[in-house]
Amino acid sequence: MLARIYRPAKTAMQSGRAKTRDWILEFEPATARTNDPLTGWTSSTDMNGQVRLTFDTAEEAVAYAERHGIPFRLHEPQAAPVILKAYADNFAPGRKQPWTH
Repeated sequence: MLARIYRPAKTAMQSGRAKTRDWILEFEPATARTNDPLTGWTSSTDMNGQVRLTFDTAEEAVAYAERHGIPFRLHEPQAAPVILKAYADNFAPGRKQPWTH
């Protein structure tokens, strides 16, 4: 019953940083998911797969896991590269590709 502690990345559908500040504690799947032959739905016998706890800081998540005797793996977030651009760069004379509509 190994747990992962991580900070979720921004999804492709988000323009802001909402829901990326909290730390998540999730359990890794203990068993593989199976398909129900009658309905075709995916199911699992692992009830810990439904547990998703949120914390304000990584220290709180680690303290919770240690207090309850849960083995965990801490995944540090990678910083996204900051690319500074200006609208005027679209019309710069030294542009590598010509500007077209």
